[in-house]
Amino acid sequence: MSETPLKTAADFVLPASVVTKVDVSRLVSEVEKLDSDLTTAAVRAKTGAPQAAQPTVSEQLANFLTQNKLAFDTSQTRSALVQQLRIVKDKVPVIHMTFAVQSDPESLQQIVQWLRSSVHPQAVISVGLQPSLVAGVYMRTPNHVHDLSLRTLLTGQHDVLVKELEALRGNV
Repeated sequence: MSETPLKTAADFVLPASVVTKVDVSRLVSEVEKLDSDLTTAAVRAKTGAPQAAQPTVSEQLANFLTQNKLAFDTSQTRSALVQQLRIVKDKVPVIHMTFAVQSDPESLQQIVQWLRSSVHPQAVISVGLQPSLVAGVYMRTPNHVHDLSLRTLLTGQHDVLVKELEALRGNV
């Protein structure tokens, strides 16, 4: 990872594995812990104390650092990264999506990728579960509500459904 000037929070690209605001919070916590571990290791090295094991990073953080071409070399870089990630965590657009059944992680990643390409490059989702929804999704943004459920689709279609069912029975 080459040393480049640190990007601002608005410039960060979130990896596809970062789906929810909790994932963003986890990134912030991991960077803070890693900064602390590396600072401790530097102090130990200066005092001649035995070195602890090298800290490991999660796949999410590794992907984040790689996609954003960020170096994690100096304390100042790490502190600036923590500060910018906190801004991302506070300002990331959250889209609430309620499904009828539990969604699998791969599907959520695909939804987030579409949202990031179509709505906002840092959009994350908050997933809810509502079994009475039957099919479709109920989606909420800060200023809009979209009911994309089967119930809404069929509302006002009673006459069409009855006509189609009668046609299938041969009553037409």
